[in-house]
Amino acid sequence: MDTSVKKKFSTYPADIFISLNTVRDLIFSVAMQDGITDITETLKWGEPSYVSKIGSTIRIDWKDKYPEQFCIYFNCKTSLIETFKEIYGDTFTYEGNRAIVLKRNQVIPYKELAHCLSMSLRYKQIKHLVLLGA
Repeated sequence: MDTSVKKKFSTYPADIFISLNTVRDLIFSVAMQDGITDITETLKWGEPSYVSKIGSTIRIDWKDKYPEQFCIYFNCKTSLIETFKEIYGDTFTYEGNRAIVLKRNQVIPYKELAHCLSMSLRYKQIKHLVLLGA
């Protein structure tokens, strides 16, 4: 884990640490499954961020201002959230066109989230496809 990201993760409450680390692990697992080997992990705007050369940045974070949720952020200038809404509807709660919002004690819908993460990690290759090739 990147040192700055590790330091950021250490600031989260224990249950949020586990949830965000699970999402982090899922990002790397999806990347491996998709044959993406160039994932960069860093802090962007103070949030753990993940990007591949063929994709769009994914950020994850919990904020004490909204203690009962954590978010997975996507570039709002892409069609990612719009596509997720079309495919998965109310499987997720969304924050505008920039984030998937998960509740603190919510069971993470792994299969659906993995698909969303995959689309983001491959975005530059699939952005021209209807529903991002879903």
